[in-house]
Amino acid sequence: MSRTGRRPGAPKTREDILVAARRAFGDRGYEATSLRSIADKVHVDPALLVHYFGSKDGLFLAALEVTVRPSALFSGLSSLDVREAAELIVGRYLAVLDQEQTRDVVLGLVRSAVSSERAATMLREFLLEEMLASLGTLTGHPDGQLRASLVVAQLIGIAMLRHVVKLDAVVRASNDELVSIVAPVIEGYLR
Repeated sequence: MSRTGRRPGAPKTREDILVAARRAFGDRGYEATSLRSIADKVHVDPALLVHYFGSKDGLFLAALEVTVRPSALFSGLSSLDVREAAELIVGRYLAVLDQEQTRDVVLGLVRSAVSSERAATMLREFLLEEMLASLGTLTGHPDGQLRASLVVAQLIGIAMLRHVVKLDAVVRASNDELVSIVAPVIEGYLR
């Protein structure tokens, strides 16, 4: 006898939920995304999301678990000169944004931080623990954390203009074009 209705939890279901949640949080942010809307996308009961993740916050944290760590993304930069390091920072970041899952994570954090203090706190912690720690070591200046923060602001701004605002010139620009224009700015922060 076949069952009708929503499918039960299965090993792949948890990952399907996370994929749908990453997309939903990336597209709409934290506040505008409901457990029900995510469950509907995956054709499961919303109670299954609570079973797996405990709450919307738990699902948000699990969905936004970063797939590429900035410490790995920015590894090997300290052995390069500042110009080469700046080019690699921008080039690697754009390559990561080209990956749908990672882009959803970045956009989910940024969009959600605008509307949710909880998400803003998570973004701040992620930036402090991951990106700023990795980038802050590239400059010998006493204001290294400020300089690293400005690098991050530049990178997040590119993601916002390219993937949220969809500013035509930024969307159409190739990664190589963006590297050639943005890397000198990053280099200025790191000098």
